[in-house]
Amino acid sequence: MHELNTPPVSLSISRAVSALGAGPLEESALVRHVAPLFSRVLAREEIYLANHSLGRPLDQTRDDVLEALDLWYSDMDRAWEAWLGEQSHMRARLALLLGLSRADAVVPKTSAGQGLRAVLNALPAPCPTVVATRGEFDSIDFILKTYQLRGRAEVNFVEPRAGDSFDPADVLAQISADTDLVVVSSVFYASGRVMEGLAEIIAEAHRHGAVVLLDTYHALGVMPVAMEALGADFAIGGSYKYLRGGTGACFLAVHPRHLDPSGVARSGLRTLDTGWFAKRDTFRYQRPDTPELSAGGDAWLESTPPVLIPYQCRAGLQMTLALGVERLRAYTLGQLAFFGAALRDAGVPFVGGDERHGAFLRVPTRDTGAFVARLKHRGLNADARLGQVRFCPDILTTRGELTRAASIIAQVSRDLR
Repeated sequence: MHELNTPPVSLSISRAVSALGAGPLEESALVRHVAPLFSRVLAREEIYLANHSLGRPLDQTRDDVLEALDLWYSDMDRAWEAWLGEQSHMRARLALLLGLSRADAVVPKTSAGQGLRAVLNALPAPCPTVVATRGEFDSIDFILKTYQLRGRAEVNFVEPRAGDSFDPADVLAQISADTDLVVVSSVFYASGRVMEGLAEIIAEAHRHGAVVLLDTYHALGVMPVAMEALGADFAIGGSYKYLRGGTGACFLAVHPRHLDPSGVARSGLRTLDTGWFAKRDTFRYQRPDTPELSAGGDAWLESTPPVLIPYQCRAGLQMTLALGVERLRAYTLGQLAFFGAALRDAGVPFVGGDERHGAFLRVPTRDTGAFVARLKHRGLNADARLGQVRFCPDILTTRGELTRAASIIAQVSRDLR
């Protein structure tokens, strides 16, 4: 079993965060102590409000990836010890953010969709019945519909109510004795709405013998996540948004109650998505006719892992944990409230920016493509989903930038009327 020890933090991040003090985050201190750790990306001349899409990396990230490459050059095959050690650190950091008591409960994946497929391919029913919302991210939606088309799943989709919101009562109504899996986002990717009633949804699914998979992509790193306490069976997510870890640094998390020393879940779950790193005694190269799985969460591993990924996402995870998600959430809500006030003063209607939403707010518009293009022409980087432009500040965004952004958005809105 992988003990959940706190992995090391780089000296530069430790010093910067220590200089902030223990109280609420303040812009002046962040500009003085944290912004210098992002000098490379801050050299870009733009107001960057697309942190919900691709987070800004620390300068340290480049050095971390070079460290992994230098091990390859200098140590060749002996580099594996350090590479796998860094993967263990990555798993432990993610476990801390997810509220898990075991590091091995986090299974590295290269996409959240890969984690979903691992769960679908572990369900005992040949054609499991799945309950999911229409608000799941494109990749998750696409996988579920593909499985349904191929006769590998029957999916019951929950429709949104007015305002792109999903009522927990509608999800609960779809769960029945036939349900095998419930898939739901803790924060929806397009609207930023927090899914209410998760505890009730999980309890109802369990009452009917089903398991629950949470998509935490738009919660992890900007809102507290307590997967183990909440009781969700699985969670998926990744690092390239709020965790500043780039693409490919994703995971499947398995609730510890499903992990026992034999590698087979107490509920009988055993995925077909496997490989030699899931073997017991991986490097002894034994080949029994009946595959023998590693203990605990290692039984959910697959083939040879991408060794640069744990280094790529190291600095972002260190920074998030060092700052503390509760402090980040409070600071984000303050930024969004300030930005929302600036938009109101400029006559721009918007949605979100409160405790019922995640880390971004959105502006409805008829032509999102033209809107985003004009914003970028004026030096404001944002993106759009489903008819609304999304804006997400982060700890590097100043109130001066938010004030200028509101003015730019108002001008573009007037131009496109």
